Amino acid sequence: MSNEIDPKKHSRILTEGPSRAAARSYLRGVGFSKEDLHKPIIGIANTWTEIGPCNFHLRQVAEAVKQGVREAGGTPMEFNTVTISDGITMGTEGMKASLISREVIADSIELVARGNSFDGLICIAGCDKNMPAAIMALGRLDIPGLMLYGGSIAPGKLPQPDGTTKEITILQVFEGMGSHAAGKINNDELEALEAAACPGPGACGGQFTANTMAMAGEFLGISPIQITGVPAMSADKAAASREAGRLVMELAKNDLRPSKIVTRKAIENAYVSACASGGSTNAVLHLLAIAREYNIPFIIDDFNAISDRTPHICDLSPGGKYAAKDYQDAGGSRLLAKRLLDAGLIDGSQITVTGKTLAEEAVHAVETPNQPVIYPIEHPLKPTGGLVILKGNLSPDGSVVKVAGHERLNHTGPARVFNSEDACHAAVEAGKINPNDVCVIRYEGPRGGPGMREMLAVTAAIKGIPELSETVALLTDGRFSGATRGLMVGHVAPEAQLGGPIAAVREGDMITFDIPNRELRLDVPAEEIAARLKSWKAPEPRYKRGVFAKYTNSVSSASEGAITT
Repeated sequence: MSNEIDPKKHSRILTEGPSRAAARSYLRGVGFSKEDLHKPIIGIANTWTEIGPCNFHLRQVAEAVKQGVREAGGTPMEFNTVTISDGITMGTEGMKASLISREVIADSIELVARGNSFDGLICIAGCDKNMPAAIMALGRLDIPGLMLYGGSIAPGKLPQPDGTTKEITILQVFEGMGSHAAGKINNDELEALEAAACPGPGACGGQFTANTMAMAGEFLGISPIQITGVPAMSADKAAASREAGRLVMELAKNDLRPSKIVTRKAIENAYVSACASGGSTNAVLHLLAIAREYNIPFIIDDFNAISDRTPHICDLSPGGKYAAKDYQDAGGSRLLAKRLLDAGLIDGSQITVTGKTLAEEAVHAVETPNQPVIYPIEHPLKPTGGLVILKGNLSPDGSVVKVAGHERLNHTGPARVFNSEDACHAAVEAGKINPNDVCVIRYEGPRGGPGMREMLAVTAAIKGIPELSETVALLTDGRFSGATRGLMVGHVAPEAQLGGPIAAVREGDMITFDIPNRELRLDVPAEEIAARLKSWKAPEPRYKRGVFAKYTNSVSSASEGAITT
């Protein structure tokens, strides 16, 4: 990088001159020296929590990051924010807090950074919502900074009868719960899954939402490529984290701000990576939200064209065989970027936080010989991307389906209507869902939930029952976990709480999924749908005060990223 400027231009107002003696006194009282306070001040936003493995190790990551900042001539100041574990709260009322936390995390990072006039910012994030929240906050602040992923968990090792072990992730536990409810496995077998799936710290191991958004950060350019993919407990993690600390000082010296990195082309690059890797449907929601925070014109209708031209080339769980560690070992995001660049599918001219363009980073790709994870473009797993936007009379503003984890592209079946996730889950566990049914879960949207609960408890329960796993479909105005697989459509908009057509569905109505034609259809005459909606009344909000009520009153549609305004 060149054209260095004053890297302390933001914090001078806080720490320099006689009029700031009191502020310096406070800071010296907690251990900062006189010399520390005359250096560039770098905020370290840490999403650490001991509630779950995704973020449990982030204190150690932060220490290494701070060491890198100091080595590069800056003064790090660490602060914490909240985070919610999707996996732990899944299937409970607490899951409603997950998406809401994205906004609270972004707000809190913005608040502390504005309050302390940081010269740069590193956001250390470890799971589904705190990563997009960090990127959103960086866009609002537009000071030199980056998002650093805490890293993926190691695969679990499930002992086998022959004395060998089988690699598993948390997905097998969720699906095992469905198998257990259906009487397919016993208590001891479920316990074995539970004990083995999470061997230590790190985010869920498949190409679920966490790893999808970590990869998206690399292709957006706001996360350092390849460094991002280092697993949580890798021996290389500390060195990678120190390098991230040094990088932010280079960003501050050269005033390379997020607005210069996250562009329309960068958003497109990120979505290409999600499609090529069979990533989570949540990528659609979060990229829409990120685009709005950066004032980039990007709408839900833009996604299909990208998916249609992007082959699915990564054999990653839940649709495929391998975990995030295997992806990194195969060559990681530099290798994927090289594949996509060689095919003309991404824009390599986009600058990244390393100071190099995406194309310059891809030049350094090293492919492990005979690796089975990242396929050649000429021999894809599927010719088009793993994520598709559906419209139609049931989702006129759009809905999202992940096609990387199933083969059914058409389905018509009778609606089984549930006004909450809990009611549907109870019906599945009680054996009340039949082959070919279409489970409709509504009033779980951004406002109706509120917070768009993920439906992994339901989808995994269905997947764990063989006679249902390949025959039942599900749609919801809520969300799905990145670990979901099967014919499942989420983010149906407008949502039921706002009187969207999903509110008009009745038990037994026929519903058609036509993925080749990008349509989700309620097979009921238009005049009948209109008549039903005319007599419909919105339910009372589930929360009347507190953070859930504030969110309900300010959140936008899922088709706009479910951002608060």
